[in-house]
Amino acid sequence: MTITAPEKTAPARGVRRRGRRAESATLNVFSHAFLLLWVVMAAGPLVWVAVTSFRTSGDILSDPMSWPSTLHWENFSHAWAEANIGTYAVNSLVILAGSLTGTMLLGSMAAYVIARFAFPGNRVIFLLFAGGMMFPVILALVPLYAVMENFGLLDTRPGLIIAYIAYSLPFTVFFLTSFFRTLPTGVQEAAMVDGASHTRTFFQIMLPMAKPGLVSIGIFNFLGQWNQYLLPLLLNNEQEGRYVLPQGLASLAVSQGYRGDWGALYAGLTIAMLPVLVVYVVFQRQVQAGLTAGALK
Repeated sequence: MTITAPEKTAPARGVRRRGRRAESATLNVFSHAFLLLWVVMAAGPLVWVAVTSFRTSGDILSDPMSWPSTLHWENFSHAWAEANIGTYAVNSLVILAGSLTGTMLLGSMAAYVIARFAFPGNRVIFLLFAGGMMFPVILALVPLYAVMENFGLLDTRPGLIIAYIAYSLPFTVFFLTSFFRTLPTGVQEAAMVDGASHTRTFFQIMLPMAKPGLVSIGIFNFLGQWNQYLLPLLLNNEQEGRYVLPQGLASLAVSQGYRGDWGALYAGLTIAMLPVLVVYVVFQRQVQAGLTAGALK
């Protein structure tokens, strides 16, 4: 008669479970530590600029990393009026209103046609737009300058608006084409059967259905065009009164020296950051919904 030892499956499973829990806890610690480091690296410079905007130039030069003893709100008034940050901000808003509207209108129309209609050259046109995202804008600066000069669009707001639209169209069309392809075709077909024209179907039916994607790409275009510096530097560099905000801040930083108003400079940087932060905070949910809508469908 042989006696077998009792199986130890239950203790073994308990050991494996405890091991998995320990491994999961370790991964959570490392992931949270990485996220905390990323938050500090991303938000730290923004907080430092905002805090420094309330200090005087002497305090900034003597101890750049300290906290302000008193809040100097006059830095913002000096930046807005005396340093012409207000003029630069208005110029940016005017140009952005035209360029963002043109980008979204032309981009959505082109993406809708490419995504919903079959015609010769459809694939080629889509690939041309996709290839535009891989073309560095710096390679087009010289021919772009020559074209704008020949058409008399240098140092003009329409010229800068057209350049912004051309710069933003490739990614806009690429993103919205993929989004329009995920929309149901039944609604479009029903509208056409009821006698709706292509224009009415697009503006009254398909465009509202594509709202999540439009909001997402609109925010990306807003951020890119608001922070654009290279194109204005090339095409809008003759009259300082027509500078956009990045140009004005760069010009103010270059002219500061050791006797400049550094408090006003950091106040101007804070003013430039506020619209970006407000847009992101307000439309954060819409951006996430637009980026995941295609995958969920």
